[in-house]
Amino acid sequence: MTAAPPLLDGITVLDLASVGPAARASRWLADYGARVIKIGPVPRHGSVQITPPTYSYSAHRGMERVLFDLKAETGRDAFLRLAATADVVIESFRPGVVARLGIDDDAVRAVNPRIVYCSTTGFGQDGPNSQWAGHDLNYLAVGGYLHCSGRDGHGGPALPGATVADSAAGGLHAVTSICAALVRRGVTGEGAYLDVAIADGVLSLMSLYIDEYFATGTRPGPRHNLLTGRYAWYDVYRAADDRWLAVAAIEPHFFANLCRALGCERWLAHQYDDEVVEAMRADFTRAFATRGRDEWVGELGPGDCCVSAVLSVPELVEDPHFTARHAFTEVHHPTEGPFRQVNAVLAGQGDGASMPVRDQTETTTDQVLAQAGFEASEIDDLRAEGVIA
Repeated sequence: MTAAPPLLDGITVLDLASVGPAARASRWLADYGARVIKIGPVPRHGSVQITPPTYSYSAHRGMERVLFDLKAETGRDAFLRLAATADVVIESFRPGVVARLGIDDDAVRAVNPRIVYCSTTGFGQDGPNSQWAGHDLNYLAVGGYLHCSGRDGHGGPALPGATVADSAAGGLHAVTSICAALVRRGVTGEGAYLDVAIADGVLSLMSLYIDEYFATGTRPGPRHNLLTGRYAWYDVYRAADDRWLAVAAIEPHFFANLCRALGCERWLAHQYDDEVVEAMRADFTRAFATRGRDEWVGELGPGDCCVSAVLSVPELVEDPHFTARHAFTEVHHPTEGPFRQVNAVLAGQGDGASMPVRDQTETTTDQVLAQAGFEASEIDDLRAEGVIA
């Protein structure tokens, strides 16, 4: 059988971002088969963009790179001609910057009414905080995520172990919105403008607790409900070898299996009994401390107890399950040589192992412009002016 084309085959994305949620979004779009063209500044303006490590964003595998001086009129016009042939534009400047550059949604839509134009910012295009600078931690803070998280040794909210806002509230937020807009465009022929605010995305992630507050007046926080550790059967426990286990036995039959496996049958009738929570937690703590983590996982994982190991990154990259799922791949960088990275793992994505990895100093400006209809003489003139590289 011939493999089906990637889900976003034929979609061209112009990505004006170098790091952050927009760069994550273009990474995932490329893994879905979109042609992603990274737009960067010409060298003399290179200091305005952060250059991430080579391995970041999966080493930009499968992507192309062009350099424009968007502050020059001819550079701006060249970008708009390229945008006329694209399907999606992603940018992550502060609100108002793309308008000053003359490459905002209105400018692009004038040459391409079908464009899906996605602006990603921390707080959105309007509102009192729209011009504020911020990073992942700031958006998790204002969106309630940190307040509901566990506490560190000083009693404050614990720092998250991943950039949840940049990734889920920003990058995947952008991907979902872009794909929805492309679906609508396929039906109506109309493009769309998308105002992706990372802080808004955090609100979406926190909607279970926010809606709970609206409906009941309950003030969410650490251990306030079953998903934040209110009960002993949804928590983490130290094993005898000082490694950790995650327990999430929500359903009654899973809870019953857990109690029996731990020798804690006396709690079978008390799953939601707040009067005995700490006594139950103490019993579970003592039980888990009698054996090593992997011994417990070997028994409780397949035993329908909703127990899993808390894996470190060095452990998870060798985990048999992820290996069987082809979750990691090896790529070959022209100057850095071979290295492993996370494969295209989201449902419906392609095979990251088959995507080329380019040196980040390499550009495909001439080829991209030629494919967009620029004559060789025009490209030569733009290069002579210093507005492309």
